Amino acid sequence: MHPETPMTAIRTVLCLLVSGALFAGCSLAPRTSVPEPVSELPGDFAESLADGPHEPVEWWHAFADPALNAVVDSVLASNFDLAAGVARVQQARARARMVRAAYFPAVQAGGGVNDIDSPTNAGIGAQIQELGLGGDQSDFPIPFTLPDRLALTTYTLSADFAYELDFWGRVRNDALAAGAEHLASESDFHAARIGILSETITTYFEIADLRRQTDLAREMVDVLMEQEQLALTRYDRGLAGSFYLYRVRQELRNAQARLPQLESLLAGAEGRLSVLLGGYRPDMEAILPDALTPSPAADPVPAGVPTDLLLQRPDVIAAGQRLDAARYAIGARRAQLLPTFSFSGSIGLQSTEVDGLFNVDQWFRNLIGNLTAPVIQGGRLRNNVALAHARFDEMAAAYGRTVVTAVNEVEAALAGLENATRRHAFLGSRLEEAQASAALKSQRYASGIDSYMDYLNGLLTRLNVESALAGAERDLALARLAVHRALGGAWTAPDSSDAPRMTSAQPVSNRENR
Repeated sequence: MHPETPMTAIRTVLCLLVSGALFAGCSLAPRTSVPEPVSELPGDFAESLADGPHEPVEWWHAFADPALNAVVDSVLASNFDLAAGVARVQQARARARMVRAAYFPAVQAGGGVNDIDSPTNAGIGAQIQELGLGGDQSDFPIPFTLPDRLALTTYTLSADFAYELDFWGRVRNDALAAGAEHLASESDFHAARIGILSETITTYFEIADLRRQTDLAREMVDVLMEQEQLALTRYDRGLAGSFYLYRVRQELRNAQARLPQLESLLAGAEGRLSVLLGGYRPDMEAILPDALTPSPAADPVPAGVPTDLLLQRPDVIAAGQRLDAARYAIGARRAQLLPTFSFSGSIGLQSTEVDGLFNVDQWFRNLIGNLTAPVIQGGRLRNNVALAHARFDEMAAAYGRTVVTAVNEVEAALAGLENATRRHAFLGSRLEEAQASAALKSQRYASGIDSYMDYLNGLLTRLNVESALAGAERDLALARLAVHRALGGAWTAPDSSDAPRMTSAQPVSNRENR
């Protein structure tokens, strides 16, 4: 019979670990259950504009504004909230990897020196003397005398290992739960990214509108000041009463009082944009041109059916991942109620001389197998299972609420876009009429038919309509932005020649965590 070698011992240990891995893999996690609101989704949106396959793109390019694109690119590069979101995703990824480490045996290398030096009349020397094995009265054929002290030095190099068989799937379910939480954190980041971009675009259009409104307000003040001079002249000549002069002056004062309010709102909006850019006012001024002329895109926004929505809304994906994490946690907590089987031991070299550590004949091993089962835990383990079930019910309710909210947000956003488009069209027609009326009054004044006051009234009407149309353009842009945000970005039909790509709602790390 051949003596056992270190390689034989290593193969024995590996066989035990592989056998345990093959028998492991049971899962006590419940099957996926879809909340009732999700299973009863409507077939389509009430205001659906188009359907079919869609994929996310750089959706802010739909506004066709180079200045806006530059602002968004700067926000993506320097926003503090986005940087914090990336750090949170990295933390979740690290936690998931830490949990998955339990799949593998824990191996620890060690080395030590054990130096014993004790008197013979104490410890093991005293026991030898009590047994009569030392001294002249020894029963041994050749008597020997114990020394006054016993000294022994032992050198050891070893590798210690420990491994628990995941027979009931506790480790696997914990790893799946951590992976789902990681994916949920990635979806949270995508949702936060859309929120930050939406705030950026909203602030950009507010700045553009406030600058336009400020310019129009200054023009109105100039026109009203001319009207005041004419009214004062007519009053001094007795051609107009004091009430008429008072009314013109009230309109002038109201227009003058509106200017500081607009300038304050503009300063606040520019400050918010500077914060989003992660800098100060000069940084914002370097990116943002003085003259902003954004124009809302006129092309329709595609909107798929609600089942498509579930694949693209980051908050819906995050809620679904957390529901999966809660489901896997139930399986892990159930597994803690059942017996566990684990291996532990060590293998290495041991010698009383340093040179002997390199002699393979000086090898040693020990292997321990443990079977443990919970008996009395004071209800802690069963309450852990109850807690996991309650957590699952909470996540199921949150998932259902998220889906219902998402569908209704899209419905409201599409209706708002339709109404904003109609209002913009009406005011556009009104501006054409106001411009034609002002041009006609200018001609009639030049011909001596109408007075200069009539011409100023026509000009003031045109400025008021321009102000209303500028607000409508802002509202239309924000309504389109609301649709983008409700759909999780822009969704355009992909080019059939392009290869399928993974969307932002489906990170590459999915494959790493599943």
